[in-house]
Amino acid sequence: MEITQRQQAILGIVKAEGPITSEQIAERLHLTRATLRPDLAILIMAGLLEARPRVGYYVSGKSVNDVIAAKISRFTVSEFQSRPVVIGDQASVYDAIITMFLEDVGTLFIVREGGFMEGIVSRKDLLKMAFAGQDVRDLPVSVVMTRMPNVVMTSPEEPVLEAARKIVVHEVDALPVVEPGAGGAKNEFLVVGRFSKTNVTRLFVELGERR
Repeated sequence: MEITQRQQAILGIVKAEGPITSEQIAERLHLTRATLRPDLAILIMAGLLEARPRVGYYVSGKSVNDVIAAKISRFTVSEFQSRPVVIGDQASVYDAIITMFLEDVGTLFIVREGGFMEGIVSRKDLLKMAFAGQDVRDLPVSVVMTRMPNVVMTSPEEPVLEAARKIVVHEVDALPVVEPGAGGAKNEFLVVGRFSKTNVTRLFVELGERR
């Protein structure tokens, strides 16, 4: 969130003298109340100022970082997830390499019939096999993938902050977005999306553009 110089000046006055009326703030800045009204409205909507009738404006106690953190925590994975890039569990390492190249991704999700999660394979996993001199055309991708239940996943309802934390903690490029399979069978997850470092970047770009 970007705060203008005038809004910063308003915050400084309110912090030093609040509670204070809009008339008094305008007087300190040598401006009219009408001129200040949009700035005061923005600061209140942002959660940086609060106001009470017949009392005036006072600081909420929240910093700009607090406001940004609160806004981010309201977003869910479903608002930023991408289309999942998957291959079948019968595919070869060669098939996985070609798919990764064509789709321009660093991680593939391995699924069995019906789109259910079986595992995950990264660019590093595939490079290891290629450099090891293995015949990647005959080698099943299931041999090199990380299998369930060791795959780190997220869900459409999870806050993006928690999903982003998983990416950082587990040092992965992307998380499969999954939903429980029909009937609620244990360890049965349907792949419905992809949440990656690119999605996190898009979130911050949109915040920076105040969208």
